[in-house]
Amino acid sequence: MVYQHGTPYVTPHILHKHYAQAFDAEPSNLVGRDIEYFSQAGFDMDRIQIKRNAPVALLYEDAIRNEGAIISSSGALINFSGKKTGRSPKDKRIVYEETSKDDIWWGSVNIKMDEHTFEINRERAIDYLNTRENVYVFDGFAGWDPKYRIKVRVICARAYHALFMNNMLIRPTEEELANFGEPDFIIYNAGQFPANRFTKGMSSTTSVEINFKRMEMVILGTEYAGEMKKGVFSVMHYLQPVKFGQLSLHSSANFDKEKGDVTLFFGLSGTGKTTLSADPSRLLIGDDEHVWSDTGVFNIEGGCYAKCINLSAEKEPEIFSAIRFGSILENVVYSPQTRIADYDDISITENTRCAYPIEFMSNASIPCLVDRQPSNIIMLTCDAFGVLPPVSKLSPEQAEYHFLAGYTSKTPGTEDGVLEPIPTFSTCYSAPFIILHPGRYAEMLSERMSKHNVDCWLINTGWTGGRYGSGSRCPLKYTRRIVDAIPTAVEGVPRELLNPRLAWKDQEAFEREVRKLGGMFMKAFALYEKDVAEKVRLAGPKL
Repeated sequence: MVYQHGTPYVTPHILHKHYAQAFDAEPSNLVGRDIEYFSQAGFDMDRIQIKRNAPVALLYEDAIRNEGAIISSSGALINFSGKKTGRSPKDKRIVYEETSKDDIWWGSVNIKMDEHTFEINRERAIDYLNTRENVYVFDGFAGWDPKYRIKVRVICARAYHALFMNNMLIRPTEEELANFGEPDFIIYNAGQFPANRFTKGMSSTTSVEINFKRMEMVILGTEYAGEMKKGVFSVMHYLQPVKFGQLSLHSSANFDKEKGDVTLFFGLSGTGKTTLSADPSRLLIGDDEHVWSDTGVFNIEGGCYAKCINLSAEKEPEIFSAIRFGSILENVVYSPQTRIADYDDISITENTRCAYPIEFMSNASIPCLVDRQPSNIIMLTCDAFGVLPPVSKLSPEQAEYHFLAGYTSKTPGTEDGVLEPIPTFSTCYSAPFIILHPGRYAEMLSERMSKHNVDCWLINTGWTGGRYGSGSRCPLKYTRRIVDAIPTAVEGVPRELLNPRLAWKDQEAFEREVRKLGGMFMKAFALYEKDVAEKVRLAGPKL
């Protein structure tokens, strides 16, 4: 018998006829007004109920007592995010204000919100938090390199959210916490409380919004903890290029224990970025968010957020062993008799996750930074059409082309409503989180690759022998061997897997899928053609 545990916190789900309002709605005439014009709502940091950087054991106790959490057989805390089990990209907003409006890449990813609406939602969130019996504050850092790090404060009303950010941010020492001072960025997470869907610019009862002028984030109507993680990344994706002149990347990174060579892995959720970077023969810098700086590579985060679907000790031993006391299992079904997590059960969501401090990885390099430039870049894609080879070496022009195109397939569970792989083009392999125009990131990447003579490889972790539904996904063990060798031939990997044409029984069907995917690349890249050199435009597929 498998028990699907409920949670007392369920966000009301009310669809509105103006859902997904156009991103280019008329900005408010309040842009540029002095910030004192707006709400003076504040948060009382001296409240006796506030628990700042609480011990993990205390957060366990509160989550069990107040939120219906349980302790798994491995010692991890199993908790639940309610109605929302993935990010809500249609409800993400960026405040249109004079300090950042000329840098933001406005569109369907960065949807405009006026300052007045932000102040309404901010006050709504703070008022809600001020009524809670338990309020949690976590102060931590984003960025392991002290030259480029920022101080982040998270204010929330669920122990689950406090423990999550305790794991995902860089935890300060006692001395650093005593001297923390004022934060550079604040997250007000009132996710249990809905947004007012009739407020101007709202598309639903969920709102996730960032204000670069205030350097604040407000969350209403979603308890999915990943929104906070990606909010911090969005801020770093803005600050690193604009303020520090460094390149922020949606990537994992590791380096060889003996040779010291650094590899960056680009890819969206579900492409294998986390899994492939957790290589026992190499030291892990981080699994998801990094900055390629003038002096080397550093992790933005203090933890890992791994997918748990079909997780096993045999397939992913490093991640499996990290699930212990202090980790959070999110939306994972378990046995009520044994408290053993069932990673194959997706009755709650396919987007089951585990968040744990990076030091729980036996091969983690602490501190998570290296003063050495990368030797290899690996661009991971999950090809649902089954036509891309498992490995291709890219020229510098091809690397820039594929970085801008960012082809992959959205996999089930990473966003609400995704139930099977959907081919998509996610520019810079981070479209849901991108802040500046993609060309700015691509130009910085190209410059760094040329300067440091970095090789680039496109690796397909998707389907072979047919498209999704008829073929099969490339086995992880083969992909690992390819990554280890980066070759023209790989011992122990079937020849037909390296050449997708040989893996298809129906050659006409293969050609149809090739033409279909090539056409999709051309259509997607048309958005960037006018902003890139001719040699980059010519690096795309030729039909």
